[in-house]
This record gives sequence, C-alpha cells and structure tokens, in this order.
Amino acid sequence: MTRLYLLFFMLTNFISCVQIHKKSQKIELVFLDEYVLPANQIFNNTKIGGLSGIDFFDGNYYLVVDDSKLPRYYKTIIEIKKKAIIHIDFVEVVFLKDHPYYENHTLDLEAIVVNNNKITLVSEGAINKNKNPLLFSTNYKGEFLFDYELPPNFLVSHEPKPIHNKTLEGLSHSFDKDGLWSAFELPLVQDGEEPKYQKANSPIRITYFDKKTRKATKEFAYQLDPITKPSVGNYNLNGVTDVLEFKPNHFIVIERTYQSDKGTQGNTINLFHAWIEKTSTNTLTINSLKQTDFIPLKKELVFSFDTIKNKLTEGIIDNIEGITLGPILENGNQSIVLISDDNFQLFGKQLNQFLLLEIKE
Repeated sequence: MTRLYLLFFMLTNFISCVQIHKKSQKIELVFLDEYVLPANQIFNNTKIGGLSGIDFFDGNYYLVVDDSKLPRYYKTIIEIKKKAIIHIDFVEVVFLKDHPYYENHTLDLEAIVVNNNKITLVSEGAINKNKNPLLFSTNYKGEFLFDYELPPNFLVSHEPKPIHNKTLEGLSHSFDKDGLWSAFELPLVQDGEEPKYQKANSPIRITYFDKKTRKATKEFAYQLDPITKPSVGNYNLNGVTDVLEFKPNHFIVIERTYQSDKGTQGNTINLFHAWIEKTSTNTLTINSLKQTDFIPLKKELVFSFDTIKNKLTEGIIDNIEGITLGPILENGNQSIVLISDDNFQLFGKQLNQFLLLEIKE
C-alpha cells in the first residue's frame, strides 16, 4: 500500500506540474479602446496615412509610413489615461532622402523600432524590379547609418526569388534589446503555399538578428492559419503583418486576412500568442521547409477582432499592420497599441485606427 500511495503521489504531482507548465503559457488579451484619426489630415505638408509600423520609446510613439515616393516616419505623443486613448499629437516628421543607399533601393517601409538613438526599419523592397528587402538603421534625422546582412534566401539573387510585396513585414525588439526579430508576411516559394480557405501548409520565417554582428543567428518557422471565411472576389490573402516579443521567447503575432469585394468588412484580424520551445527547429540553415521536417513555434489564438466589432467605429476592423508595447496600466498590467494602414484611401474608405489592448497573464 505504501508503494502504491507513493506512486500515486508522484503521478499526481507530475500531472500537476505539467498542468502548471501548460497554464504558464496562457495569456489573455482584453480590448480597451479605439481612437480614429480623421481621414486626409495634413501635418507639415504631408498626408497622414499609410501607417504600417509603430514603436514606443522614451514616452513617444514612432509611426512609419508605407510611401515609397516619400519615405518617412512620424514622432507622436499618444495620451493614454485610465485604459483609454485620450488624444494623439503629431510632433515631427522625418524624411529618408539624399543618400545613395536610399536612391539605390526601394523603400517600401513596413515596420519600425527605436532605441539607443537609432531608428531601425524593414522594407519589402521591390522583387519585380530586382530590389532586395532591407533591414537598416538611421539616426533621428533619417540619415543612413548601416544595414543588416540578410540570409541569402531573402534576396532577389536567390532561386526561386521571394514573392513580390510579400517579404519582410514585421519587426520587433528582442525582449533583452540585444537583437531584432523580423517576420515575413508569406512563405518563401520553397517553404510553402499561401493559405487558402480552410487549408494551409504555410510556414513563414521569424528571424533573429544580432545587433553587434548585424547578422542573422537563429530563425524559427511559424505556421499561418487557413482563411476561415469562404473566398470572395479575386483577392483572398492571410499573412503576418507584425510581430512583438513581449517577454523572452514569447510573441504576439498579427495575422491579417484580406478579402476583396467585401468593402469595409474585408479584413479579418486575429492575434496569436506564439512561443519558442526547446524542441522548436532553428530553420536558419534550412533552404526549403517543404523538403525538410521541422517543428514550428507553438501558437494559440488569443484575440479575434470579429468578437468586438460592435465596439469599433462603424463596426470596422481595418488593415492592422503595426503593434508595440504601450505604457504599464494603473493595475500594473502591460498594454499594447496597434495601428492600421489606410492605404491613403486609394482603395475606398479606410480608417487610421489606433487600438489599445491589455495583456493579462
């Protein structure tokens, strides 16, 4: 009996530890507030729009603009009080110009991070014009400082080439600030297919770059979800628009589904918690994920904006492309801020939408 009791105790304790381990991965995201900038606002002779990336640093928010003809970023102040966005002030606009690096590349800017007197940005480049994706840093004046060496399979010289307009899309500080995480929007050709309705074999690459060496040192695959709604029109796409490491080896990932011919209801935005485990495969030296066995990041759906559309302006969730850690809330929990890219209203009515959420662990 003593042995049976001891065995039962050990088994119960083991199961309890496993449950605690599993529970420790869980997070909850809670919607707090929305703020919409009026369309077609002008600041310092520039049209506010195309806001494709955001970062919070030293009390200010930095917003990068997806405008290859006039690449720029804005410095802003977003006043947040009592779990609400009170006001947004645009303080400065900084242009990226007058440097051979900018002139020799295509600046299709998609994400921004800021620290140590540097602005770091990703560009999708222009694959159809043989212009590479980019990861590079500037000073606060927008003057070029240096770039990072991208893996060979990210470049137009690779065969097959990356897909035009579906390359580097997301960027995050590493939690310890020693590196950067980038994320592709869609799989490389040799890795997988674009997600389809109720079907996906679609791993994208989330890559870590060391700030000292300015090179990629590790990488993990993240499996996109299928499109959950029946296809409508000629364009149905699901991909990653940004990624945020909110604690070591743990990410919030934005997946955006866009379906044409749905007007203002064309976007489905889901937020996933993804994390690295000891068994996760480092894919950095793997050329083709289609031809190699690998273990992707674990992931879990933690928030769907479809569930709170009745709380949003005209029931619209727009083209959410940026995420950043916001301030610590009065209850001690971490906030996050997300923004939308309104494409400068070129494709019909869209919103410059700012969203405030709370992380509960």
